Amino acid sequence: MINTTDLLACAVDAVQVATKHALDNISRRTETVRLAEHDVKLCLDIECQAKAEEVIKKHFPDHATLGEEDVVAEEHSADDYEWVIDPIDGTVNFSHGLPFWGCSIAVQRNGEALAGAVLAPEVDQLFEATIDSPSLCNGKPIEVSKNAVLSDSVIYTGADHNVGLDCQQFAFFNKIADKCQRPRMLGCASLDLCRVALGEGDGYFESGIYIWDIIAAGLIVRQAGGTAEVIGKGTEGRLMFLGTNGLIHEELKAELVGIV
Repeated sequence: MINTTDLLACAVDAVQVATKHALDNISRRTETVRLAEHDVKLCLDIECQAKAEEVIKKHFPDHATLGEEDVVAEEHSADDYEWVIDPIDGTVNFSHGLPFWGCSIAVQRNGEALAGAVLAPEVDQLFEATIDSPSLCNGKPIEVSKNAVLSDSVIYTGADHNVGLDCQQFAFFNKIADKCQRPRMLGCASLDLCRVALGEGDGYFESGIYIWDIIAAGLIVRQAGGTAEVIGKGTEGRLMFLGTNGLIHEELKAELVGIV
């Protein structure tokens, strides 16, 4: 087994290099590869993933990678180390000049996240954790909120127009809005989860998300004392993911049953 401290150092190095490339080329933030009805794919998405992969392969040349921009994932066995990369999470935010975006990178083995980092450069926040160490933000320990009342909770969620998993669009949003104090949509799944880890919100739920959106931040939530889990799987790698402070987890999960 590789020391998780070394794995985390690589993850931090990779998110720093990737986000620096994005910032250095921010004048190109509207340069698109593909423009969909409700989404955008940027040239910088592809370039930043390549930068992150260069760092990872320099540290661990034999490790597999899985990135949001991959056409075909690298083949590997379950017990191999695999690095999961979201080069620019919150691409729509980034392309419009909004600062709430970041790079998310984690390494997993046998389906278990071992280390991960999420860097949001324009809000100056670096989140990191390993499976055997507490979560940090800018080097300081963080922990989830102590709120145990769902009706007093802030719940982050998304607004994917192709939610999948047979989930009616906005059905889960309406359900959450009815049960919590306020729902919030900030447009970056990894940073939504990191807000939960930081105690600035009490939960996060989204249907139709992907592993690269949540693997690093899910680990960060868990190591900050919360609960984070995949509660459903759909086609084409889409996931139903719930992350909370742990205290409202089962109640919120029960409210979503039947909606998703």
